[in-house]
Amino acid sequence: MNAETTISVDAMGGDLGPKAVVEGIGFALKRWPERQTRYLLHGDEAALAPLLAQNPKVAAVCELRHTDTMVQMSDKPSEAVRRSRGSSMWNAVQSVKTGEADAVVSSGNTGALMAISKVILRMKKGIHRPAISANWPTPKGHTVVLDVGANVQCGATQLVEFAIMGEAYHRAVFGGEHPTVGLLNVGQEELKGNDIVREADGLIRNSGLDMAYQGFIEGNDISAGIIDVVVTDGFTGNIALKTAEGTARLVAGWVREALTSSFFAKLAAGLLALGALDRLKRRMDPRYINGGVLLGLKGIVVKSHGGADGEGFASALGLAQVMAKSDFMSQIRKNLDKFASFEEQDIAAAS
Repeated sequence: MNAETTISVDAMGGDLGPKAVVEGIGFALKRWPERQTRYLLHGDEAALAPLLAQNPKVAAVCELRHTDTMVQMSDKPSEAVRRSRGSSMWNAVQSVKTGEADAVVSSGNTGALMAISKVILRMKKGIHRPAISANWPTPKGHTVVLDVGANVQCGATQLVEFAIMGEAYHRAVFGGEHPTVGLLNVGQEELKGNDIVREADGLIRNSGLDMAYQGFIEGNDISAGIIDVVVTDGFTGNIALKTAEGTARLVAGWVREALTSSFFAKLAAGLLALGALDRLKRRMDPRYINGGVLLGLKGIVVKSHGGADGEGFASALGLAQVMAKSDFMSQIRKNLDKFASFEEQDIAAAS
């Protein structure tokens, strides 16, 4: 990753706005000093300029693009598309469209970001709906889960498209020639699940996709790391993701409580903090896996958690850097073409 990458940033999105963005770029510079990255910050100069003045190393890699309008977290997607031209989010995405930036990152309104990105960047041929991915930590590395919130309801065809995008995304970000793919279900038996999941299973098996498809998996298999890509609809995926985040915080709280309950516990914690406890804390901290890619667009869009602080926003920036240097866009083409051909043959046979 030696050539310079340009990341466009919606600097006004999220709960912490410009503060998290500027701090996030600072953390990214420390985490990945070897990556040559330039940032286009779209937002209110009055809010951003003082923060940049306090962080000269961050200011040195940033170009400020002023706008005094922003998309509100309460805006409906349709309203955002009509009213957001010239906003920090709109301009940030537009920079990818014009080729000024290789990717865009925003902590703002998810629905608005999805709608604006679809209008400006358009969908890739063969993809009907975009999906949001999440990188789920496991004992073996990371499992990619999608969709985690973009599509509350999905048809079987959309689930197949998610499988194609998720498989290519895993190869692009985590490497490996043949990541395994599974459909999330209430059981592994062929007769389990609803009609949509069973139909999607049949489509994947019969369409000749170049994919290491493993069939149905259950919820407890995600964190076990036995599968590389887990495909589901946005309703189920979002609930699963937020349940996992809540559980991680609960367990982290229990560990912290146990290690501060007495003098000897604190002494043990002090010894563990020399390395083991810090590594455990980092693995359990959702901030270090923050960032989901909006897959299916003709451009790279990364959604950061709305509540992300500087550490969390840095993770989203790091993901955007990796995606910008990957060949994800070309990797999904082969299987998309195969699936389109299968569908055409299926329609022709039915008629």
